[in-house]
Parts: sequence; C-alpha cells; structure tokens
Amino acid sequence: MKRSFQAGLLVLCGLGLLHISVVTDLCLRYVKESMRPLLIASGVVLVLLGIAGAVLDRRGRRDPEEHEHGHEHEHGHGHGHEHPNGHAHEDAHEDAHAHDHSAMPRVAWLLLLPALSLLFYAPPALGAYTAARQPAKPVARQGAFDPLPATSPLPMTLSDFTSRVRQDRSRAIKGRTVTMTGIVTPHGKDGWDLTRIIINCCAADAQSVKVRIYGGPVLAADTWVSVTGSWHPAGTLGTGSAQVALDARTVTKVPRPVNGYQDALPLPTTRSGGS
Repeated sequence: MKRSFQAGLLVLCGLGLLHISVVTDLCLRYVKESMRPLLIASGVVLVLLGIAGAVLDRRGRRDPEEHEHGHEHEHGHGHGHEHPNGHAHEDAHEDAHAHDHSAMPRVAWLLLLPALSLLFYAPPALGAYTAARQPAKPVARQGAFDPLPATSPLPMTLSDFTSRVRQDRSRAIKGRTVTMTGIVTPHGKDGWDLTRIIINCCAADAQSVKVRIYGGPVLAADTWVSVTGSWHPAGTLGTGSAQVALDARTVTKVPRPVNGYQDALPLPTTRSGGS
C-alpha cells in the first residue's frame, strides 16, 4: 500500500467521524452524547495526520529525484572517470526500493470499508433485535422509597417501575396509573415488551430494561411508544415474585427521544396516533 493511499485513508476515516458527529447525529446510535466531543477531536486529528502524511510523502518523492539529477550532473561534468561498475549504483538503487518496509500490509485495505460506511451507510441503531436476545438489566437493590407524587398518570422510568414492583414493601404502585416510554420488543407470538436500551459508554456495553405489556395494539418492532396503564397483578407486589408488567390502557406512537439510550422519564411530545 502506497503512502499516498495511507494518507487518503486517514483523511477518509477522519471525515467519516466528523460526518456522524458534526454534520449529523448518527454517532448517538453508538455512543453517549458525552462522547461526541472525543469523536470530533479524533476526526480532526485523523484528517490532520492524513494531510501531514501526504505532504511528507510528496516531499520524500521529490528529494530522491533532485538527488539523482544532481548525481547525473556531477558525473556528466566530471573528469571523465567512470564508475568501477556501471550497474552497481543502479542495482543498489533498485535494491533500496525492493527492501522498503514502510508500506502497510495488504490487510489495511479492509479499513476502507468502515471508513466508507461512516460516510455513505451508517449501521442502524440498537433496537428490538438486540433487546430480545439479552436478559433484562438487573435493577439495583433499593432499601427505602420516597412517596409517589399524586400526579396521574405518573411519569416513570422502566427501572423505577421495576424497583417499585419488586422491592417497595409499601406497595405504593398498586392501583396507580403510570406512563412510560420505550421501544416495542416482540415477546413470543402475540406479546411484547416495552424496552429501554441503556449504554454506559458505547453500543458494546448496551443493556436493556423491559416491562411486559398486556393489552393494547401490538405495533411493529422498534416503534417508539408511550404506554399508559397500571401494574398487571401477577405475583406478590413488593417481592421478587411480582411480574414486571403493565395492563395498557393507551399505546401511543411517539418520536424517538434525544435521550433514547437512557432510561429516562417520558418527554412531552405531540401524540401521533395510538389506541
């Protein structure tokens, strides 16, 4: 692989990172918002390294040409002495090129594929396919719970709802109407889970929190919805036997929130249909 191609590949990778982190919000499919500045800085560094490599390569090619031209000029206007071996210098020059170890291995061509994908085809965000194939994220043990606000319906995160159902001995969640937002994850033939995918750093460490939904329409996988309903009575509330489930009263399609990779409270949105 020529050095000029190496420089071009660095620039291409840098532009790809800048495209998904500055021009668009595609980077939020794979990393948290707090990681965006690091992606931008990495993109800038790669572009600068590529430009610097191209400049150095151009200078490196120019210097040998000037050296050879000067060497020929010296021999042409010297005292008529020939080189002891007319081919020695030429052979040495070719041998130097033959043993140039500065080239990258051919496997480096594979870097071209992810670089182009960042510019022209971004992989889809994590969704129902990932969530359906991993267990629910364990919810941290909580000793005491604050009283629930009197708001109805009560906005809740999926983690908070799970903790209330399985750990709150006061059973404050019983009979309360709550609303939660997440994506539709198919569960069996007819059932589905309301899911939030949570990432701590990037998509590689993603975990999911799930609430089983009973009733309401079964929408397409990966649809963002806001579900309003009450706890589905199954098991003993406030213990580990209680099922983390909701009897849905309404299921409403909503746009993907900007905090889609957090287990956050539902954001105020304009409803676009549902039941």
